[in-house]
Amino acid sequence: MATKLPEVDILLVGFGWTSAIMAQELAETGLSILALERSAWRDTPADMAPTFDQDELRYYWRQHLFQNVSHDTLTIRNNTSQTALPMRRLGSFLLGTGVGGAGVHWNGQIWRFLPSDFLAKSHNAQRYGPQSVTQYDMTVQDWGVTYEELEPHYDTFDKLCGTAGKAGNLRGQIQPGGNPFEGPRQNEFPAPPLPMTYAPTLFAKAASEVGYHPFPHPAGNMSQPYQNPLGAQLGQCTYCGFCEKFACGNYSKATPQTTLFPSLFTKPNFTLKTGAEVLKINLDSNGKRAVSVTYVDGEGREWEQPAGAILLGAYILHNVRLLLLSGIGKPYNPQTGEGVVGKNYAYQITSSVHVFYDDKILNPFIGAGALGMVVDDFNGDNFDHSGKGFIGGGYIALLTTNGRPVEWYAGSHIVPKDTPNWGPKWKAAVAKNYLKSATLATHGAVMSHRGNYLDLDPTYRDIYGRPMLRMTFDYTDNEHKMSDFLTDRATDIAKAMRPREFRANPRKGSWSVVPYQTTHNTGGAIMGATPQDSVVNTYMQSWDVPNLFVMGAGAFPQNPGYNPTATVAALTYRAAAAIKSQYLKAPGALVQA
Repeated sequence: MATKLPEVDILLVGFGWTSAIMAQELAETGLSILALERSAWRDTPADMAPTFDQDELRYYWRQHLFQNVSHDTLTIRNNTSQTALPMRRLGSFLLGTGVGGAGVHWNGQIWRFLPSDFLAKSHNAQRYGPQSVTQYDMTVQDWGVTYEELEPHYDTFDKLCGTAGKAGNLRGQIQPGGNPFEGPRQNEFPAPPLPMTYAPTLFAKAASEVGYHPFPHPAGNMSQPYQNPLGAQLGQCTYCGFCEKFACGNYSKATPQTTLFPSLFTKPNFTLKTGAEVLKINLDSNGKRAVSVTYVDGEGREWEQPAGAILLGAYILHNVRLLLLSGIGKPYNPQTGEGVVGKNYAYQITSSVHVFYDDKILNPFIGAGALGMVVDDFNGDNFDHSGKGFIGGGYIALLTTNGRPVEWYAGSHIVPKDTPNWGPKWKAAVAKNYLKSATLATHGAVMSHRGNYLDLDPTYRDIYGRPMLRMTFDYTDNEHKMSDFLTDRATDIAKAMRPREFRANPRKGSWSVVPYQTTHNTGGAIMGATPQDSVVNTYMQSWDVPNLFVMGAGAFPQNPGYNPTATVAALTYRAAAAIKSQYLKAPGALVQA
């Protein structure tokens, strides 16, 4: 029997980027705000530095910052003809845990989605015909919100993070040196681009030679000292190369710890509890209002925490599972197409081309999480898709994110073609090519499809006896055709870089959970204009339970070609503004703009 606690005004479940932003924005109302985080406390980099050292074995291979799958995992299958099995080791994606969530270990790659990304169904149907958005059993949808509506909130996140970059479209005017395909910005980036190392410079020169438009990657790694609007101070990046999968001990990477916590933790009306795993959202007798959550603490004791409003800010897989476990919304049925919770799960598709030189020293160990040059000519609908048999696209980049030797070779196999994976010949290839090789990467969209979804597993249960989340996902011909197209364009650039040799690595076959790809899982709690086709409205508010808000990339109706964090943040800022201006004055369903 759970012990009932005093009610709070606002309850946040999970404490990464979205909950930290929400807490900061809502704290000014004076309402009591409580955040429940199931895992460990993590403070600012100064406190983390003694233990968050640059230890590849601890953080990359032993996955110290990530979810312990012996405690909680999910089951995986490619299609409904297979039996889903538990993921026993993190691979394809790395689920963050602890205070700050994935915001602690991310690379700091900050992207705004394209204007056409928010109109995936209507835009593509108008340009390429209705069949373009239904082929391969696609279930793509418009978002219900536009780029123009999100632009001010993108700008807020850029200023919070001190994003380093160069505008390509400033108030409708194309700017030299930036991304000419991006939506119009009202302001230049808060900081100039990161200074480039040799490999991205070679990539940019070659990309220009073949007629493309390279530009510096927008970065949450500081190109210069920066103080954000909340007064948080960040230091210039030292290019140590330990961003992704590591915590930054230098105050040089935008994270919840470096950008929000210095202000947020001074608020007397904000409280954070760690070691508190939420098991279920409890509804009133009518099933129309969330009255509390049940959570278990580190000693196994159950508590009931009542709240006036509940905001889910955990990772998308956990948010969707909580909705399903709590009976909120109608679960998606892929056979009938009915239901919305779990619908439109999507991911991303990647490939690469390695280049190897004899006469150029590239020093890959000098890097940062978002240091590199990018080509966006083939992202979204930036190019004519007529006759290509797919919609969507992605970017091509050469990023010098790290040169960590164990991951660089043992994990990524960055050696020439026909090199064995072990033994003396492999060691000789590593020694010869480490300083003289680089990787061009493609980062592609995944459209939503009828057969890709999330639900509760009928067989496997967690340590609390709850059904595990089941993921059913595979790439379709749309993704493979698009990724092959991107890989060919990356190969064109690789050839123009004039290496000794190159090695293309296209994405083949079914999606596999084993090798790491991206932690960019989306969908399952999608947003939209009507309750018939979405779980939440455009303010992230549940259609079924109006005092419940579901944050994060679960709201994406399909996954564009970019990294998701900035869009997650922009949607959160927009939701926070609506909660303050509308919901707190008149709790209930928000009026859609």
